[in-house]
Amino acid sequence: MDFQTQIPTVAVLGPALAVFALVALIRHRRDVPGWRGGPLVLRIAAALYAAAVASLTFFPLWIYGGSYRNQAEWIGQIQPVPLLMADITMIPNVIMFMPLGFLLPLFLPRLGRGRTVLVCALVSLGIELLQLVQYIVLANGRAVDVNDLIANTLGGLLGYAVLRAVQRAAATRTVLERVTSG
Repeated sequence: MDFQTQIPTVAVLGPALAVFALVALIRHRRDVPGWRGGPLVLRIAAALYAAAVASLTFFPLWIYGGSYRNQAEWIGQIQPVPLLMADITMIPNVIMFMPLGFLLPLFLPRLGRGRTVLVCALVSLGIELLQLVQYIVLANGRAVDVNDLIANTLGGLLGYAVLRAVQRAAATRTVLERVTSG
């Protein structure tokens, strides 16, 4: 049977954000530490960021069946050679991961530069692997590209560097302390 269908972004991320909002509201009303004031704003920013990344990397989700399925072998979807096709198109990936490199140390203050970059690389690898699984299972045509992994990791490093620069500036340090203190 031939078919194609689309699962729109809002059908998945809308309910996910609604559940997050409900949990945040309940925790805020119960006065749970970390769910009031600045930390709540930080959690909301992180949830919106995660939804935006998911929207850009996984959605809309197309599902194909029968003769509509992509007939190319899944192994052809993997671009393992780094920087062979590196160009200006890597910039959006760098930008996309800068907030992660900025936010991670705010949630986990003991995370240094190396571990922040490692977490960014692992999150990026997870995205690439999930895109491969999507291709294999749903035949939705996403490519797995080592350049994305490199660009995302670089974005995490740059986000971390921006955070450290902001923390060194007296005017912005006060704002960050309000956002991260419970």
